[in-house]
Amino acid sequence: MSDARPGARWRGRLLALAGVLLVALSLRTAVAAISPILDHISRDIPLSAVVIGVLGAVPPIAFAVSGLFAPAISRRVGLDRTLLLAIGVMVLGHLGRALAPSAPVLLLATVATLLGVGVANVLMPPLVKRYFPDRIGLVSALYITVMSVGSAIPPLIAVPVADSAGWRVSLAIWFAVALTAAVPWIGMLRRERRARLDDAPSASGRDDAEPKLAGRMAHSAIAWVLAGAFGAAAFVAYASFAWLPTILADTAGTSRAQAGSLLALWSFMGLPSGVLAPILAARLRRVTPLLVAGLVFVVGGYGGLLLAPAAAPVLWTLLAGLGPLFFPLVLALINLRSRTHAGAVGLSGFVQGIGYAIGALGPIVVGLLRDATGSWFVPLLVMLLVGVLLPLPGVFVLRRTRFVEDELAARAERRGIREG
Repeated sequence: MSDARPGARWRGRLLALAGVLLVALSLRTAVAAISPILDHISRDIPLSAVVIGVLGAVPPIAFAVSGLFAPAISRRVGLDRTLLLAIGVMVLGHLGRALAPSAPVLLLATVATLLGVGVANVLMPPLVKRYFPDRIGLVSALYITVMSVGSAIPPLIAVPVADSAGWRVSLAIWFAVALTAAVPWIGMLRRERRARLDDAPSASGRDDAEPKLAGRMAHSAIAWVLAGAFGAAAFVAYASFAWLPTILADTAGTSRAQAGSLLALWSFMGLPSGVLAPILAARLRRVTPLLVAGLVFVVGGYGGLLLAPAAAPVLWTLLAGLGPLFFPLVLALINLRSRTHAGAVGLSGFVQGIGYAIGALGPIVVGLLRDATGSWFVPLLVMLLVGVLLPLPGVFVLRRTRFVEDELAARAERRGIREG
């Protein structure tokens, strides 16, 4: 961003920061708000086991699908306008869920909400890169932390609100939160229109500096290793959310209440990872120590659950909760390993599309393996292997500071293809 008046420039950055954080607060409410009140909803709308299962499977699938088309939309209409469209879909989806007269409408509204969330997921890293190129680590840490808060608040208040005011009000609250998130971005569009920036693609303009870049991400080693690390974090996270309490109760002998508390501990450990990983990634010359640390945490946590679950379940849970630091690390590296906004958008779409597709398999694969083998040994072994093998190539590919645009340009030059 550039503006002749420093005061105006900083007002714009503060407005953008408010927009980033408000959107981040909305990115997980659609996922976390509905499951605690399914019993309340079922009193008005009959929900079959199939519908409940589909509602649980929609988030990672919708996020993966969004990764496919979000870069193309952003390239046509611009980052800010695409984000506003995504927020608009989220708002309508939240409202549709609150007013749903039947299970099919509830399901369709949930899909719409999560598609909007998925597009916003993809756009968050490039938005940070655009408005805060000098504070990527810090702002990434802030918005990832707010995302964690956004996933923790709905389970705390959903049931009390549903008990006192009804489940429709409990769901409608998040309509208001998403609507509020649109306000700063409307202000940003109006400000950019008045400023008439002419020294860079405007935030409301098209991001078409490299229109073919997103489609070539499959030829990038950087893109693949980031997608693998993101997919490992998603696979382990979704599998743990679904099965960790049962695993602890069956293998470590914990009570159901203790297992629930340990799941809360597992979730809480994502906060220090979310704060520290992006900041350290931005400051360190090499990110391999962070990748190695994540691998050590995964091996320690899930290896402990695999070999000696009853010996130290709290320690194993704590280490396992630190393992998915690959998630915030990759979100920061999307910006730190791309030179341009277009590169960040294309890389973000590819990484999150592939990563969430892998993550969607986690609960299903672990459940099927448990049913097939009758024990948790093989499922835990698979979680351990996925959590280690998918991020492992990043230790070698990311040992030097390289950029995805340079990598693709070099490949095109080697093949005699002129960069688009």
